[in-house]
Amino acid sequence: MDHSSSIITQVTRDEEENATCPARGRREGKGGSSKKPRSRGIFHSLFCCLCHKETEPPPVNNNAPLLVEENGTLSKQVPAKPLLPQIKSKDAGKICVVIDLDETLVHSSFKVYVLKRPHVDEFLKRMGELFECVLFTASLSKYADPVSDLLDKWGAFRSRLFRESCVFHRGNYVKDLSRLGRDLNKVIIIDNSPASYVFHPDNAVPVASWFDDMADTELLDLIPFFERLSKVDDIYDILKQQRTAS
Repeated sequence: MDHSSSIITQVTRDEEENATCPARGRREGKGGSSKKPRSRGIFHSLFCCLCHKETEPPPVNNNAPLLVEENGTLSKQVPAKPLLPQIKSKDAGKICVVIDLDETLVHSSFKVYVLKRPHVDEFLKRMGELFECVLFTASLSKYADPVSDLLDKWGAFRSRLFRESCVFHRGNYVKDLSRLGRDLNKVIIIDNSPASYVFHPDNAVPVASWFDDMADTELLDLIPFFERLSKVDDIYDILKQQRTAS
């Protein structure tokens, strides 16, 4: 395999100074895992730092994530406006699939290169045909938006949501699906971190974290499952069967 074809972007020095590195402490809401990708030949030689250390939690401002207290109450009032715009006519009746970025579709270490997960092109193309797809990442838009521009060649992502759309809960950035403005029985989240969907575990299709295994086939293997899932009216029974089977 030509490894260079899996490298989708090189972060500029200006972006390096300001972008958030999602792998550091897994501030993407990845449960605080300390696992770091192993140094492996060509991948190790290609990687160099994406970001500098950031502080956490972020200062309170108008763009900061909502903060959930330990007793479950919100420190800021939940905005009445949904995170997603009104559904487009071409997507009417379709299931909304929320897709994570880092360690789900790509991997970016402390480096300037971002690696695509194997078969991500086939996966996104087919998902965009079947569903209303939404990118939802706890990374900052300065990093995630240009990566998504290069990754999504087919316009699969109808919307993109970043860190400011998350809820900060017990040290993690949680993706609260109830704030999307879609019926939850027609919402699915694909994410490698259970901490990211802790509010709605029954809506999740978990995937294994990906770093640099170019023999990985998980995204390719998921396509037939999602093709069947696209035809159902209520996702809960199918996802329950999937969890039981696995």
